[in-house]
Amino acid sequence: MLDERKKKVLQAIVEQYINTAEPVSSNAIICHNGLDCSSATIRNEMAELEKNGYLDKTHTSSGRIPSEKGYRYYVDELINDNDISKEEIKYISSKLETKVNEIEDLTKIAANTISEITHYTTVSIGPKTNNQIIEEIKFVLLGTRMMMAVILTDTGLVKETIIKFDEDITPKQVETINYMFNNKLKGQPIETIDRPLEEYLYDEMTYSVNVIKPIIEQIKKVLEEDEKIYLEGANKSFDLPEFNSLEVAKNFVSILDTKELMSDMLNSGFAEDINVYIGEENEKEELKDFSVVTFKHNVNGKNLGTIGIIGPKRMDYSKVISVMKYINKKLNENKDM
Repeated sequence: MLDERKKKVLQAIVEQYINTAEPVSSNAIICHNGLDCSSATIRNEMAELEKNGYLDKTHTSSGRIPSEKGYRYYVDELINDNDISKEEIKYISSKLETKVNEIEDLTKIAANTISEITHYTTVSIGPKTNNQIIEEIKFVLLGTRMMMAVILTDTGLVKETIIKFDEDITPKQVETINYMFNNKLKGQPIETIDRPLEEYLYDEMTYSVNVIKPIIEQIKKVLEEDEKIYLEGANKSFDLPEFNSLEVAKNFVSILDTKELMSDMLNSGFAEDINVYIGEENEKEELKDFSVVTFKHNVNGKNLGTIGIIGPKRMDYSKVISVMKYINKKLNENKDM
């Protein structure tokens, strides 16, 4: 454990380095943080923190920068998680009052708001389809050989698909198909539909295979669509000094272009927690030069999706976590979702 003075010195170094991106000297700490110690005392504390792995010394300066261990201690023990201004609170509230038709849209709005306030790149993904409950399947006849299927889930997700047939179908058939599919699938979690859909419908399959088969194929296709991943503020990161390195910039672009990596990143961690991964703590090798903060939000038991921030290890964790916590609070205050 660190004593109080070492905690104050470490906190001062982390926060000043986050603000300036420059190695921090003992004199800078005294000047900017008002620690009631001599420069020599501060230097001794910095040396101890370095010896214990909380600080690194660069080759180009006598100052110190936080190590990954130092950042981790800061996030776990020293962070101010109420680092949010009245103006930011007002802005978040106004953004989250935007009317949305789908839960996925609310996730995108929240991600965009976080990016605008923190100036980092955010990545978001809607609720996983296979965890959702089918509330209704509606079939609408569009022509003698064409029908639209609309699938509504408990999270407000709406999926639509057009089904074409090789033979004519009648309004009476569509009425019966509406009853048949809803009777078998309504209230079922999508993930439990692990058998061919035909098996759920055999008992009432009174129409030809030419009618039933294309319906089943299209419903399966739309339910198994890949998760959509949304980026906000992808260009913001390139204003940061870390991205002056061509290697870091190229790696960052490659990460954002790799959908599987993004999905794995967002689906890691624990539900309803803000999860912070710093450098080597990330499981994926491609993310070792970055920090990732993910936020899985649930409202009234409904999974609204996941938002992640990816940025340098010199991330403003205080601002990021404060904004995420406040957005989570506001989402949970809205009981009408």
